[in-house]
Amino acid sequence: MKKKIYIAGQLFNQHERGYLETIAHNLEKEGFSCFLPHRDLTGVEESELKTTTMSQTTKTKIFIADLTALKESDLTVALLTGWDIDSGTSAEIGYTFANGKPIIGIDASERRFRNLFVEGMITKKVHDISAIIPTIKKVFSK
Repeated sequence: MKKKIYIAGQLFNQHERGYLETIAHNLEKEGFSCFLPHRDLTGVEESELKTTTMSQTTKTKIFIADLTALKESDLTVALLTGWDIDSGTSAEIGYTFANGKPIIGIDASERRFRNLFVEGMITKKVHDISAIIPTIKKVFSK
């Protein structure tokens, strides 16, 4: 059975979204099924996502889609770059941890202290995309 991976990370610019898409592409080439919130969301019009004043209906659809994907996932891969761990990413990490599922964090070799409570939930941290697949395979082999 194909393992399902939720990919968490900040989605505020093209670079961040592109990096997450690269992660998903590499995992999918290895046979994993990935949910990437900005790519795999259904039932919401693209125009609704390009505004800062989206309706409560749209916000609810996004919440339910992300929560469903988290519930169905076997593992979360979380991008930990930036000044601090993104608040949405932190929530996804917390949900995954509370449900007893592993979390692989990618720090892209940034050297800084992060929120130690959130970091305590991460099963394994890697520095780049090339290390994700061997780490996931090791986690699933236990």
